[in-house]
Amino acid sequence: MRAWNDAMNSGCLDNWDNYMGSRDHANLFNFMGQSRDSDCLEKSNFDCGLELLGGESDAVQVHRFGHWAVGWIEEIMIDPSDWFETEWRSGAWEHNWYMLEADKILSRLEDYPVVNEEHWCELENEQAEQYWEQMRLSERVELCQRFGVSVFAARHNWIPQDDCGDLYEYLRTE
Repeated sequence: MRAWNDAMNSGCLDNWDNYMGSRDHANLFNFMGQSRDSDCLEKSNFDCGLELLGGESDAVQVHRFGHWAVGWIEEIMIDPSDWFETEWRSGAWEHNWYMLEADKILSRLEDYPVVNEEHWCELENEQAEQYWEQMRLSERVELCQRFGVSVFAARHNWIPQDDCGDLYEYLRTE
C-alpha cells in the first residue's frame, strides 16, 4: 500500500499537475480502487474488501474522484494515524488494525486475485442477465443462431441454455 501523496508524486495514479481536488487525503493509504470501467472482478474485490474492513468509518474512507481517462475513480483509503492498542503476548502494542487487515487481504490477492468468489460469480451472473435483457431482439436472435439455440428463446428475458454454456460464457465476458 502506498500513501496517496506518494502515488501522485510517482505518476502512478496521475500527478498533482492534473489534480484539481482537495488534498486532505494526501497522507491516507490507498487500499483498493475501482473505476467506471472496472470489470466484475475489480468491482467485487472493491465491495468485499471494504466489507472485510468493516465498511466506511473514520479510519476507512471511500474517496471519489473525476478522472479524465476513466470518468471516475473510487479509492478505499485507510488513515494510518487511526491507532488503537491491543496487548500482545510479548507485551508489545499493536497498531492500526485496518492497515494490518488490508495488508493481509492484499497478500492473499497475490496468490489468488479474488476476495470473495461467490460474490464475484453473483456479479457476473447479474451482468450477463442485464446484458441479455438490454439487447434488441435481433441481437438475441443472432446470438441464438451463433450458439445453436432455438431462435424462439430470444423472446424471453432470461438467458437460454445451450449444450456447452457458450452463450452464457459469451454474455458473461462481454
